[in-house]
Amino acid sequence: MKAWAKQDSYQMGTNIKAWLFTILRNEFYSQMRKRGREVQDTDGAFTERMSVHPSQYGVLDMADFKKALDTLPPDQREAIILIGASGFSYEEAAEICKCAVGTMKSRVSRARTRLQDILKISGEADFGPDAVSAQVTTHSLS
Repeated sequence: MKAWAKQDSYQMGTNIKAWLFTILRNEFYSQMRKRGREVQDTDGAFTERMSVHPSQYGVLDMADFKKALDTLPPDQREAIILIGASGFSYEEAAEICKCAVGTMKSRVSRARTRLQDILKISGEADFGPDAVSAQVTTHSLS
């Protein structure tokens, strides 16, 4: 097919076998280069590992979280940031805020509950991709 498509490049009086062989050799080299870039994945395992969840949901979830965090009272916001984001212990956070450890625990608890209400989180199933995205990215190609 390639020879037929390029027949206008053949010069009359030259060796046609050599011309055809050159076309075949170049096609062979092209196929070998192509195979070097391809990955054998007959069972779909490699493809399944490469699938990722869409990142825009994470960005949207983070924006929603920031809005919800901004609605908390300042003492609760400070407590949840110190404990949840900064990794301080309750004792360290209480010392930073100059309050009792029990007060710090109470503030964090109220902040968590309020954030769950604002973000409408009822359990672990509310985290991660939605059901449709999860089904697509974990679907086995069998």
